[in-house]
Amino acid sequence: MSTQLDPIVSEFETQEQADSYDRWFRAKVQRSLDNPGQGMPHDQVMGKVDAIIADAEQRQRGGAS
Repeated sequence: MSTQLDPIVSEFETQEQADSYDRWFRAKVQRSLDNPGQGMPHDQVMGKVDAIIADAEQRQRGGAS
């Protein structure tokens, strides 16, 4: 039988669900650490983000992009 968790304390119904999510999350983080990819400089990322935000703001005002 599984241990029921208090909904005020946990978003999971049972301890098994919480443990399963924890294993999944840790494996996902470890895969990312093991394969970090090329990466991208902070300034380049922020430039892309600024362009996305500017485009969204322009579309929200009704302008063409």
